[in-house]
Amino acid sequence: MKPKVRFGIDVLLKEKIDLLEGKRIGLVTNHTGVTSALEWTVDALHRHPKVRLVCLYGPEHGIRGDVQDALKIDSFMDSRTGLQVHSLYGEHTKPTPNMMKEIDAFVFDIQEVGARYYTYIATMNRCMEAASEQDKEFFVLDRPNPITGTAVEGNILEERYRSFVGERPIPIRHGMTMGELARMFNEEYDIGCKLTVIKAEGWKREMWYDETGLPWVMPSPNLPTLETAVVYPGTCLFEGVNISEGRGTTRPFEMIGAPWIDGFKLTDKLKEEGLPGVVFRGLHFIPTVGKFAGEVCGGVQLHVCDRRRFKPVLTALTMFRKIMDLFPSSIEFRKGWRDEDYSFDLLAGTDSIRRGLIEGKEPRDIEAGWDKELRSFLKSRRKYLLYP
Repeated sequence: MKPKVRFGIDVLLKEKIDLLEGKRIGLVTNHTGVTSALEWTVDALHRHPKVRLVCLYGPEHGIRGDVQDALKIDSFMDSRTGLQVHSLYGEHTKPTPNMMKEIDAFVFDIQEVGARYYTYIATMNRCMEAASEQDKEFFVLDRPNPITGTAVEGNILEERYRSFVGERPIPIRHGMTMGELARMFNEEYDIGCKLTVIKAEGWKREMWYDETGLPWVMPSPNLPTLETAVVYPGTCLFEGVNISEGRGTTRPFEMIGAPWIDGFKLTDKLKEEGLPGVVFRGLHFIPTVGKFAGEVCGGVQLHVCDRRRFKPVLTALTMFRKIMDLFPSSIEFRKGWRDEDYSFDLLAGTDSIRRGLIEGKEPRDIEAGWDKELRSFLKSRRKYLLYP
């Protein structure tokens, strides 16, 4: 492989490894932390003569990426390296002082997908907070945003709805890399840790992941392809209602449905909207796990035909609007893991979108309400951007 882009880990190993020399390192990573040659970052640092790797930290889905969503994970000893793996998606989601007593610095190397909901962002934020509190250095080995760094969409999260699927007030599709987000969080929200970002090389903001020349590694069990990541910022919202988001199929987040949906009626209504960059196909599917496992669901599959014009959040809200119009007595917004909140609201980062849909508001009117806050976000993020 001759990739156009080098990951932060590649740059570190070839040119900047002296930054870690003499420090006891705790590595926050998972299966996505690989070099451009697909060597696991854990192995690369564990065998390096200048690196003293003393422990590992794993996010949601586990350090090996084999655990399904929302399942708590225990800490354990890694048989491959003999290192302690501290779980950050179990009893604790933020490193405790005891978890950090043997380290001088964190190294963070995880691939994100470009959406606020993705819990790897919250894991990084909480590790940065812990590093600041315990006076540890924090290194981010940066990676491309797989769905570009140019497109930004969705509302800004409200503080009232801050949670592990929305840690900071950024849009649903934020258009930043993890290194850029780390720089923003560190300054804008007064974390104040000793932060160093090792940039990826060769990435430009308009690049999609398949334009980097790098191999795609599934960021989590239900994001098997780049195509899935393209629709995910919109269709993840279906996790908050009694509609399958396609988990338990080979096309999660691309197929949406329920036993009570007539997918062909829904498709006809969606075609009338002329949504940019996407066409819909009515279908039936049977999830093997998750919502409606073993049941026949009617629904639609999203086929993105022009990803540069496609608006995942607007598309998802339009799907909600048509489903609510066609099947008003069947759709249910479900209570979330915080009893006082709806899951949809925690994902959306506000209750105004759900309330607007219930009141019959048109998705394009909801979208128009984000314009001012998005302009403000784009202005404030400028000084944290690392790539042209």
